[in-house]
Amino acid sequence: MDFADNNYFLIKRLIKGDEKAYEYLMDAYYQRLCVYAFTLTNDHSKAEDIVQNVFVKVWTGRKKLNPDFLIRNFLYKSVYNEFINEYRKNKSVLYLEKKYFEAIDMVMENEQDNFEEIIKLVYLEINNLPSKCKHIFLLNKKEGLTHTEISELLGISIKTIEAHISRAFKILEEKLGQKYKTILFILFSFKNELEKQISVAH
Repeated sequence: MDFADNNYFLIKRLIKGDEKAYEYLMDAYYQRLCVYAFTLTNDHSKAEDIVQNVFVKVWTGRKKLNPDFLIRNFLYKSVYNEFINEYRKNKSVLYLEKKYFEAIDMVMENEQDNFEEIIKLVYLEINNLPSKCKHIFLLNKKEGLTHTEISELLGISIKTIEAHISRAFKILEEKLGQKYKTILFILFSFKNELEKQISVAH
């Protein structure tokens, strides 16, 4: 039986210590998880460290795996757990974590495409935004600058900045569809809020 066709069979083989099942898991998900981890860390080295730690823990804790759980969801959540672990004592982060899990669960359950392909499509459409609109959107959503900071940096009014960001979201929703609002939340809104909490914690 092909591992790709049967999640239950794959996990059962992992539990029994089947190295071929583990190799399949690595081949199928390592690069995908690195892409996902990078969206959280913005650091390729840290992203790979996180994913490697997850696979080590999957193997060493394989006997505790639940065959009824989707291995894909389990891996993405495990990567996220590695990323967030040191900030778990912060209540605000815990609240954001709950929102994040709800979002990622919905994506993993309802979207058949590879997660990294979805991310690439989102960034492609962001890149296609009108130049100034894209620049302001990324300053705010990717770099984490406030509207006031962008206003001072670019020498334009806060209302103009708000208009550009609203326009960006409207264009992206029209191009990508409603289901991608969750992806935008994961990549930008959630990440920005998390980074603020991390900054406060330190």
